[in-house]
Amino acid sequence: MGAASTNRHRVVITGLGVVSPVGIGLEPFWTSLMAGRSAIGPLRSFPQLDVPSQLAAEIADFDVRPFLRQRKMAKVMSRDIQLGVSAAAMAMQSARLARGGIDPDRLGVVFGAGQIPSTPQELVEAAAHCSSDSPFDFDRWGEDGMAQIYPLWMLRQLPNMPACHVAIDFDARGPNNTITSREASALLALAEAVHVVRRGRADAMIVGACGSDIHPLDIARLHLTEHLSKQADPERACRPFDRDRDGCVLGEGAAAFVVEEYEHARRRGVEIFAEVLATAAGCDGRGYLNGAGGTGLVRSIEAAIREAGIQPKELGHINAHGKATKRDDVVEARAYHRVFPDVAETVPVTGLKSYFGAFDAGTGAVELAGSLLAVQHGWLPATLRYETPDPQCRLNVVHGGPHKLTNGTFLKVNRTAMGQSAAVILRTV
Repeated sequence: MGAASTNRHRVVITGLGVVSPVGIGLEPFWTSLMAGRSAIGPLRSFPQLDVPSQLAAEIADFDVRPFLRQRKMAKVMSRDIQLGVSAAAMAMQSARLARGGIDPDRLGVVFGAGQIPSTPQELVEAAAHCSSDSPFDFDRWGEDGMAQIYPLWMLRQLPNMPACHVAIDFDARGPNNTITSREASALLALAEAVHVVRRGRADAMIVGACGSDIHPLDIARLHLTEHLSKQADPERACRPFDRDRDGCVLGEGAAAFVVEEYEHARRRGVEIFAEVLATAAGCDGRGYLNGAGGTGLVRSIEAAIREAGIQPKELGHINAHGKATKRDDVVEARAYHRVFPDVAETVPVTGLKSYFGAFDAGTGAVELAGSLLAVQHGWLPATLRYETPDPQCRLNVVHGGPHKLTNGTFLKVNRTAMGQSAAVILRTV
């Protein structure tokens, strides 16, 4: 047994919910992963706009209202928030935890969220009242402009609102927090929830992360700071660790988990997806340029392996960050070789962004959901569009079809361009 398993409070995942471009709900999501069905395609929401990237992974036919107790709350939720709240509702149903089914003071929430920008349409009328036929008059903003803005407008943009809405919906009065650390947010949220349960401050935590980058402003902004694919053909875009990769594709989605104390879950007789053996985080420490070194990722993986009390050869697979940019994939591959050089080229690796792109905080949560279902079903989804190995990324990238798993222990990592990294190790019970 690993070190985490002998801890007085073992922590397990008993609920799972997913809203993704390749499927809403566990069965559609898993079916797409097994079929190698990618959602990356031409940008449909804004087809007439000349934006830097014409590809995206969008969620079709999504309606938040069936997941809400009070449907009127939808009008104060941005797209990101709607995705996160829906995933949390699915996770609670999966865990068989209804509202009031657990002591409210022993149920908490930790959610990852990113920047939720307002849209120009929300402010057009207010701006018009301050300009008329003349340049913008700032003196009129307080009296004329702000009066045209919906009073609860700001609630759509605050990153802590996913956690707030989830807590209200399920009367979760325990510890509550929001993590805003870009792509590392989901794993950092999971880490905080695990520590809360291990300290005995809660019996269960609702954990998740959400994000939506399908908007012209997001695409333009991220084009300046990220390496977006310039491909017009979806079959050539977003190919993690492939020699010919040229960047990531933006998407949207959310996933949520119910993290529970093991004995509490056992008494309820609920299905357990996996046990969280270890969580760890690290940072390169010197910003964007030093983020290219991957020191934070190395430290995170090393700390997670120590805490889990396992040997690297015991890993059944790695769910990679796999951002599909030239720099990021090399940094990640080198980190694996630094931490476990003997098995870095043999342990199976999958990059799930090839299915649904990147969407800030939510990406890591949806990726983690993929691995939880993989160990449950015994098959690891392939990395799509991986054709030519990159000599700088010497990894056993699963491609061509799903890989049969014989080991239920896995490593999941995520990192940011600034070098903030997180790693978790989980195992089937």
